[in-house]
Amino acid sequence: MKSYRKMTREELLAEKAHRQKQFDAKKAEGLKLDMSRGKPSTAQLNLSRQMMNVLNSEVYYNDETGTDVRNYGILFGIPEAKYLMGKMSEVEPEDMIIFGNSSLNIMFDTVARSMTHGVCGSTPWCRLDKVKFLCPVPGYDRHFRITEFFGIEMINIPLYQDGPDMDLVQKYVENDPSVKGIWCVPKYANPTGYTYSEETVLRFANLHPAAEDFRIYWDNAYSIHHLYDDPKKQDYLLEILRECRKAGRPDMVYKFISTSKVTFPGAGIAALAASQRNLKDIKKYMQVQTIGHDKMNQLRHVRYFGNMANMHEHMRRHAAILRPKFELVETMLEREIGDAEIGEWTKPRGGYFISFDSMDGCAKEIVARAAEAGVKMTEAGATFPYGRDPRDRNIRIAPSYPTETELREAMEIFILAIRLVSIEKLLKEGQEA
Repeated sequence: MKSYRKMTREELLAEKAHRQKQFDAKKAEGLKLDMSRGKPSTAQLNLSRQMMNVLNSEVYYNDETGTDVRNYGILFGIPEAKYLMGKMSEVEPEDMIIFGNSSLNIMFDTVARSMTHGVCGSTPWCRLDKVKFLCPVPGYDRHFRITEFFGIEMINIPLYQDGPDMDLVQKYVENDPSVKGIWCVPKYANPTGYTYSEETVLRFANLHPAAEDFRIYWDNAYSIHHLYDDPKKQDYLLEILRECRKAGRPDMVYKFISTSKVTFPGAGIAALAASQRNLKDIKKYMQVQTIGHDKMNQLRHVRYFGNMANMHEHMRRHAAILRPKFELVETMLEREIGDAEIGEWTKPRGGYFISFDSMDGCAKEIVARAAEAGVKMTEAGATFPYGRDPRDRNIRIAPSYPTETELREAMEIFILAIRLVSIEKLLKEGQEA
């Protein structure tokens, strides 16, 4: 296809009329397709159905120490859950606390605790004139909603293929004591699918924060979520807690993980790994906050998987469902608009999202146009703090939930929306030239 940017006005008008006719036909079908969130599909959820049979009225409900998990106690997680989640997170069991089903909940509580009581004895953030967080963009909208909820000022940090702009991160962290944290999705990032390079991880570990209570919020949500079985097609991430210890700054990181996209998002288990000083600080508040999380669910997960080899095999079955969907999106984008010069997109090797960048000023209108024809997508701007994309160009594509047939239909509409909005922009620019 000829580049839209090289078309004459007459060619653009003819192309617009052609694509509008296609779009109107799709709109008339009355479709309702959802690509708004990175939810596992029904087929993926069914992979874990047998886990529901692990605990029944006939089984032994005690953990490996003999403690009955049906009762109160074991506030910080049963030992075998710490071991399994430690392996998943590449840390030792003693570095872990096991929580409920949501790592996002742990992050919210961690920020809330810092606001009201400070971090390891430091001044509570609520008593400070200003609290700031660094936000690699495009990034995870729910991270940004947490910091916005607490009135924390968010600062955009460009995210590249090897990680955030570390020169900018270092400048803020080492010179501004009001910078208290940074959000990170370091592996198969939401929404780009990028993984931080070894150099980036090492630069994080060797930061010299101006604030003693600065923490890296390391949300390793997609740690084992590869799309390909071949190790050469999988991303590798250096383990941050170990590197912080090597650098003499063991307290600088909170590492979050969960089985939300391994088993059941609504009934997984989540965990936090950190230094002993950080864990001691967190445990003080947990002893007031709760008598304990769902230990039966912890036991269910441990007995179902047994070890990390079985969990990796389970994730290969997830990949077999997800991989064709990602490849479908990438193939359709390349075939339909690869030469049109009206958009760019990432090609991740894992995770749950593809990041699409339209021409500047087009993202909101593309998402709105797709919605007219029945395709629901993540709101344009959501991948930036305060929902404001300065260039109005980033759109998150979430291929996981629809069936392949539904995904193909949704992508046809999405691509038509990209075409139409891009043509309209080019025509407007031509008029103004």
